[in-house]
Amino acid sequence: MSRSISAENFDGAKSGGGRATEGTGAVAASRLGPGWKISPSIDIAPGATAELADIEGPGTIRHLWCTTDPHRAWRGTLLRMYWEGEEDPAVEVPLGDFFCNGWNTFSQVSSVPVAANPNGGFNAYWPMPFRRRARITLENLTAEKVTLYYQVDYELDEVGEDASYFHAQWRRSHPVPFGEVHTLLDGVTGAGAYVGTYMAWGVNSPGWWGEGELKFYLDGDDEFPTICGTGTEDYFGGAWNFDVPGQGYTAYTTPYLGLNQILRPDGLYRSQQRFGMYRWHVLDPIRFSTDLRVTVQSLGIGPGQGNGLPHRYRHTSDDIASTSLFYLDAPSSASRPATPDLLTLEVD
Repeated sequence: MSRSISAENFDGAKSGGGRATEGTGAVAASRLGPGWKISPSIDIAPGATAELADIEGPGTIRHLWCTTDPHRAWRGTLLRMYWEGEEDPAVEVPLGDFFCNGWNTFSQVSSVPVAANPNGGFNAYWPMPFRRRARITLENLTAEKVTLYYQVDYELDEVGEDASYFHAQWRRSHPVPFGEVHTLLDGVTGAGAYVGTYMAWGVNSPGWWGEGELKFYLDGDDEFPTICGTGTEDYFGGAWNFDVPGQGYTAYTTPYLGLNQILRPDGLYRSQQRFGMYRWHVLDPIRFSTDLRVTVQSLGIGPGQGNGLPHRYRHTSDDIASTSLFYLDAPSSASRPATPDLLTLEVD
């Protein structure tokens, strides 16, 4: 059975849509009456948490859509998802980062599981199965009201025994300590599949910044990983610094990977280059049986070493915020990072 939750049908009940007599559109619809867009959105007060969905299973969430006013709420709100009545969320990510827009500035994303469309229409198509219960909330950490339009589309049906739970974690190194790495995931235990990465990367050094390798430590790997990439732009499906001769950094958005955002310094308040990149391991999931850890190096290229020697790699201390998406055989993970506060999230 297909169902949908929105501000026009808060619990997804059959024949429950469009019945509101009050809401954010009541004044605009005052001459039209019930059924005419009286409750298209909700207002979330500063410091408040709104419950967007509370669904009894079994079922699978198929699609999320939302948009906010103001856009700067994208890094000032936390999206959380809870499975099977767990107290700890399986998903805890800033709203914008979950939809590949981590800099409070709109960027088009045209991929299979995530689409961000003008001007801030966020969509996610990750299948999210649950057996007994699913909850979705949004917390407003800012000092101003956030208006949210949203829709949660789901099916009520049996869930297979082998179905895993959707998880997403956000971490930020601001900056990465010199000579160290940024950790995307650490200490995830159980069996599952890693399915996606989004990075909001702020550059703090001159020159090319993306030599760092992404490394996946699987099933007991210690010092050395089983899966090791060859460079940051390589992992996101690009090459040669994303630099097309004559035009420089060049954005792209494809079904499974992209450099969707390039924010250049403006000589005034934007003091550094900032990038948004995604890769979805939909057709090439990284499967693990017992544990998983993921890191990326903050590494750039320095000038030549003299005496005819070529350029050299050099450590950088960039601002890296990552969102990691994976499926796990448990509804919550003991390795969840600390909940970020507003100052940790801040990008303006």
